[in-house]
Amino acid sequence: MAGEGLRFAVLGPIRAWRGGDELDLGTPLQRSILAMLLLREGRAVTPTEMIDAVWGEDAPPRALGALRTYVSRLRTVLEPDRSPRSRPELLTSVGKGYALRTSALDLTLFERGVQEAESMRKAGRPAEAADSLRAALALWEGEPLAGAVGPYAEHQRDRLIECRISAIEQLMDLDLELGRHASVVSELIALTADHPLRERLRAQLMLAYYRCGRQGDALAVFTDTRDALIEELGIEPGPELAALHQKILSADPGLAVDEPVAEEQESVHDLPRPAQLPAAVNDFTGRRELVARLRTMLSTQTDSVPVATICGIGGVGKTALAVHVAHACDDLFPDGQLYADLRGFTDEATAPESTLGAFLRALGIPPDVIPEGLSERAALYRSLLADRRILVLLDNARDTRQVSQLLPGSPGCAAMVTSRVKLADLPSARLIDLDVMEPDEALSLFAAVAGPERVAAERAAAMDVVAACGFLPLAVRIVAARLAARPSWTVASLAPRLADEQRRLDELRVGDLAVEATFALGYGQLDAAQARAFRLLSLPNGPDISTGAAAAVLALPALETEDLLESLVDASLLEAHAPGRYRFHDLLKLFARRTMDKTEQPQARTMALRRLLGFYLASAQSAHRLAYEGSMIADNLVVVGSGRTFASADDAVAWLISEGDNLFAVIGQAAEFSRAAEQLLPAADLIVAMEPLLESGTHAREFDLAARATLATAIKIGDEGSELRARYVLGRTLFGANKLPEAEGQFRLVLDLSTTRNERVLMGEVLNALAVVSGRLRRHNEALGWFDAATTFYRENGVPAGEALVLSYSARDHLGLGRPDDAIAAAEKGLAIFTEIGSGAGTARARYHLGIVLSRVGRLNEAVHHHAECLAFFRASNQRVWEQRVCVRLAETFIAAERFADAVRHAEQALAVSRDIGHPYGEGLSLAVLGRALRGTGNSSRSADCLREAFDILTRLGAPEAGDLKILLAGAPVVVES
Repeated sequence: MAGEGLRFAVLGPIRAWRGGDELDLGTPLQRSILAMLLLREGRAVTPTEMIDAVWGEDAPPRALGALRTYVSRLRTVLEPDRSPRSRPELLTSVGKGYALRTSALDLTLFERGVQEAESMRKAGRPAEAADSLRAALALWEGEPLAGAVGPYAEHQRDRLIECRISAIEQLMDLDLELGRHASVVSELIALTADHPLRERLRAQLMLAYYRCGRQGDALAVFTDTRDALIEELGIEPGPELAALHQKILSADPGLAVDEPVAEEQESVHDLPRPAQLPAAVNDFTGRRELVARLRTMLSTQTDSVPVATICGIGGVGKTALAVHVAHACDDLFPDGQLYADLRGFTDEATAPESTLGAFLRALGIPPDVIPEGLSERAALYRSLLADRRILVLLDNARDTRQVSQLLPGSPGCAAMVTSRVKLADLPSARLIDLDVMEPDEALSLFAAVAGPERVAAERAAAMDVVAACGFLPLAVRIVAARLAARPSWTVASLAPRLADEQRRLDELRVGDLAVEATFALGYGQLDAAQARAFRLLSLPNGPDISTGAAAAVLALPALETEDLLESLVDASLLEAHAPGRYRFHDLLKLFARRTMDKTEQPQARTMALRRLLGFYLASAQSAHRLAYEGSMIADNLVVVGSGRTFASADDAVAWLISEGDNLFAVIGQAAEFSRAAEQLLPAADLIVAMEPLLESGTHAREFDLAARATLATAIKIGDEGSELRARYVLGRTLFGANKLPEAEGQFRLVLDLSTTRNERVLMGEVLNALAVVSGRLRRHNEALGWFDAATTFYRENGVPAGEALVLSYSARDHLGLGRPDDAIAAAEKGLAIFTEIGSGAGTARARYHLGIVLSRVGRLNEAVHHHAECLAFFRASNQRVWEQRVCVRLAETFIAAERFADAVRHAEQALAVSRDIGHPYGEGLSLAVLGRALRGTGNSSRSADCLREAFDILTRLGAPEAGDLKILLAGAPVVVES
């Protein structure tokens, strides 16, 4: 027969299976078309009908072509091996339309079960009728036609929901007829809450209450119903409900149930099957691996009860995930599901004994026999769950104490608990720390709510929007819902609304949903110390914060700070993404800052930022002292407070690299808010103390931006001390970018300011810098003059490391003047001083310069030895700029030795490092030496390409080396512009 082995479902998400394998039915539009074909029960549907059903008045111009494409894809999915000659088609063309011929549909089974129940009821077999209805209703898996879109789906969805409620009402009538009033009370309470205006359900609940001896509750239901009908519809209850009310008032004997026959009487052990799960989210998106993991966890049979705790920040989708998984595990727990919202993060958290009372009623225990005490209720509850397979979902738990007595006690059952706190002390529980969505998952959720066509048309803008939401499901859903409710808006129009951090939280609200309100629930549970820490830790602009830095912000001891931080992590208000490091979710940080602005005085915020700046400056001072042994800078910095200490120069540089983003962030904040020199100077000192980080090559742009921002503020407030420090660092960054005239200008201003103010903190360094710039510009005599001045300064101040550095750098200018013996003598003396004082970094730099000199005079083996030694040091200490320089020099030496393959290898390494750290000048030099090495190997084509590209880069940078390349390019087929 057609479609053999295929079965379909529409009483929930639209799904299809072949055998035991579920089929991928494609997009929502494709599923909507399939749903219409299924609901037409084999009757033909014209293309016009299908377009109107799926797109309505918003049908695109090429809707017919799209429709045919979707039908073709459905055929491929449903009948991949279709052979029309051997068997009839499942999805067939009828005229210009289509028909789907199948009887394997859950809706068909449901309608058949309802019809059979009616026949059994008429035949006087109410128990069998109830069983038939119960089996038919078990086919439902949530909202019908979930995943389908369009006017037809909406209409049919309403029709099917009405069919389900009608069947439930028939089942309730049968249960009441059979004397099962005690077991249906809890179910009717839930049903009337979901459908408060259904008078038939209200009447059934009144009758059930009355037969349980709860006349007062029955009358209260009537009062609530009357109030709801008048408020919502402006009408009085109907005659049937009014008549029942009068009968209950008069205790009409006719309301008593007939005594059931013996075989229909239920034993105390024949308990009802609770089905208390909330409706599944029909647009649930992503989390596939996690859903599968949870299902496996809950289904694994062991000697203990599987318990999964799902924790995470408010709005991350804990409840949605748990409910989705619970519905997906329905087949694993044939005896039902219990659900309770414990309201743990409100002022009205549900007491465990109240939850147990509700569970016991749902399990068929009459209210008048439920014990009062918590332990007695828990014991009865566990006894009822013994030898049964029931899933318990405890939502929004406050702490372990609230849930410990609600967990099943016997294998076969399982439990899921959601909470904002990490319930690490819950015995035998498996913790799932739920993170925000992956970008593609968040985009899919956004499309599911806002409309896939709108999102597909503006995918890039949609990704910007979900990124501004921090990929938090609640925020994504809110923004998407706002967009869906405003057809005139574009996706791109949302981006500027979310770009303003001051208003972003205000934009993230729709109806009763608001991200800020969700966060406020968690914040409201903090004690005073936790709340203060939560607020103040949002002050720094950096991406994260270490325990030591947090202790400075909070002005607390490190151990006390760590306890506070970990408590915020446990409350899902802070993330511990690495040992000893913490960060906020972006939206939580905005909420914390808004709360801080309302709560903390400006002076408290200013002092917290100063303490953080002081901690970073003290730490950077220690790092600078180790990385630049013998430098005067570290000793001349004015440091208030304490910071980190380091075991070695490598550790110090590693700390600077790891904290780089945070250090630049606090410098930027100081530059923005400083109003006086004493506020700005620590930031200016910090950027100078971070100088070793320049050698890593990873933060050149950040140094440039921070130096310019600090300089602008220093000039604005008239702070010359901060100005000269900012200009020095700016000069260093300009030098690194090979903007030599601009760098020289900054260094001369630093020298003038230092002389005028008699400030010696950078005097030696700036004299040396002016010498190096002059040498790079090939003004070698001038360079040696600056070196002499630097030497005099370092000798007067007893800084041998400074003198050694001057000697090492000056060697190249001696070479430039044609004095190789003086060059070798200077380089060797510099190396000897560094070796004597035990400076690893200085020794490496001295070897670098000595290697250059030795290579130029033809002592190639010695040059390779020195460069190999310093290359190992620079690589070990992650000084990428120096690594690139040494590789270039090694390549030059191997070219001189005519070892061209070795030269190519080192030149390629230099080029890779240059591009990795974004160093154009280094890239130009690397390409130049690579071109020369390739020419030696005979690869003239690639050699010319490299030389041409090097010439373009160095010319653009204004580097003097560009002129050297003209000679090399003279014989190449390339036009060189002068």
